[in-house]
Amino acid sequence: MGSVWELDFYSRPILDENQKKRWEVLICDGAQSVTDSPNVRYSKFLSNKQINSIELKQAIEEAIAQAEESPTRIRFFRYQMQNMIKRACEELGISARLSRRALTLQTWLDDRRENFYPQQPGYQEGKSASTVQPTEAARPLPDALMGERWAMVSLPAKEFVDMPEWDIGFSDAFPLELAGITPDTMVPGILIFSERALPLAGWISGLELAYLDVQIGDISQLLLETGSNDTWIMAGLNRPELKQEAERFMAAKEQANQVHFVAVQDNPDSESFAGFWLMQNRSFG
Repeated sequence: MGSVWELDFYSRPILDENQKKRWEVLICDGAQSVTDSPNVRYSKFLSNKQINSIELKQAIEEAIAQAEESPTRIRFFRYQMQNMIKRACEELGISARLSRRALTLQTWLDDRRENFYPQQPGYQEGKSASTVQPTEAARPLPDALMGERWAMVSLPAKEFVDMPEWDIGFSDAFPLELAGITPDTMVPGILIFSERALPLAGWISGLELAYLDVQIGDISQLLLETGSNDTWIMAGLNRPELKQEAERFMAAKEQANQVHFVAVQDNPDSESFAGFWLMQNRSFG
């Protein structure tokens, strides 16, 4: 996969000497393993006159020089800033994607809001601007990529310590300390079984997986949220027992601080995974 970084470029609740909001670039590496720790940490304040792709490109170059490495991809979650961020990244030959998987960055932002920004001169307490993008209608997965069967399971969080040693084709994870759960917490997940497991896992790996959700109502469905606002229908929940199982899954997610996973296998007896992705619902802003 290569090195994946996470970036935010937005105004902060701090006023400068001209009573204008200060802007800040934050860049960190998104750890890809449950045992990794983020190494890249770059921050830079800018004035409202420096809000352009040239300044952002320079900041990314400084982060690259500081880290002595360049990422292959950068994730960001503010769709309002996508043109500027993509332009700066493209000029550096780096792919940039809107994503709700920027969990390391969001944890860092939460900490700065609580412990750093309030200590700065010019701090003005207030609500953060919304980053919510208009939702899109749910779309079904392509027929060729639908799993034949699926099952809801759970694993204790401590089992994920060995995840780097598992036989997995495609994967993405994050340090479990970011989620604030104990080793004995049961993490729920969904196993998808398919004779075309590898193509299915390869397709999923091309998405920015955000989280699994359940829609219960006249039409009940298991949904996969990806990117900044894409929704895919993973399966219909058209029987009472399926609805009950889905409700138990959502309750288990709540107990695990919204941490969960989705995995793809050839069959229930397989000891390897075509794909395995750890996820967590997070509010971004």
